[in-house]
Amino acid sequence: MRPRPQRDRRGNLRTWALRAAALLVFFAAGLALGQALDDSSPPAGTRTSVRTLVPATLTPETVTVTVATNP
Repeated sequence: MRPRPQRDRRGNLRTWALRAAALLVFFAAGLALGQALDDSSPPAGTRTSVRTLVPATLTPETVTVTVATNP
């Protein structure tokens, strides 16, 4: 029975690093493609606008109040 050859840890680590890098590149490319396809679509039919309303100033009303006291 022959002994098993030892695996090269650097080769194994390098293989996993290349796999992770390839996965990251494919993910980034897919994300970029999705964004590009979404940006080229026509805008939706609804349009939203935001306005800030400035409140009008009111003039103060003068009110006369008479208070009667009993002596």
